[in-house]
Amino acid sequence: KDVQKEREPHLYLSKEEVKEKIQSYNSSVTDKLKMTLNANGIYTGFIKVQMELCRPITVQSSQSQGRCAHSNNETAFYLPDGCVNTLHISSTNTVREVIEALLKKFFVADNPAKFALYKRCHKEDQVYTCKLSEREHPLYLRLVAGPRTEMLSFVLREHETGEVMWEAFSIPELQNFLRILDKEENEQLQILKKRYAAYRDKLEEALGGVWKPG
Repeated sequence: KDVQKEREPHLYLSKEEVKEKIQSYNSSVTDKLKMTLNANGIYTGFIKVQMELCRPITVQSSQSQGRCAHSNNETAFYLPDGCVNTLHISSTNTVREVIEALLKKFFVADNPAKFALYKRCHKEDQVYTCKLSEREHPLYLRLVAGPRTEMLSFVLREHETGEVMWEAFSIPELQNFLRILDKEENEQLQILKKRYAAYRDKLEEALGGVWKPG
């Protein structure tokens, strides 16, 4: 029943209950990101989403920054770790719409189906991460949990490898990924070669010292 309430908030919360929760929420806000209740019962507010993407994303090349590989007018690059984005959404926005809005804000050309939104909860010194269904409403979850991100936070990730729909990737995207992997493989290979060359020099120096006539 609790899960159902999260997925269909408008069926379980009256306008007065929402009003009371918003008043309580706003009284606890410390970053000025308050919620607003409209006359029609729909409320708006802000959520922060941490980007935890392991694979490169595809954007318009004019918008890209960082380590990348080019293909025509698009660029595949890795988003910096720990990037957090703030979105202004309404209580009617679903997880699917939030993912689409995040990708649009970053000029990401990838198919939204490649990504999933997770909620991270802290309970009794334990951290729990759970993937949200596309029908859930993030702002409702934010309202119920309160403004403290240590109680609830949102994370955008790729689907697990076994869940990835590789057919959703375009040929240029896959080619860009291969170029990046080839580049990283070559970089790691050069690092290993330098490391073992240094070991070899030290060993030869040590052997020279042992066999040097005294």
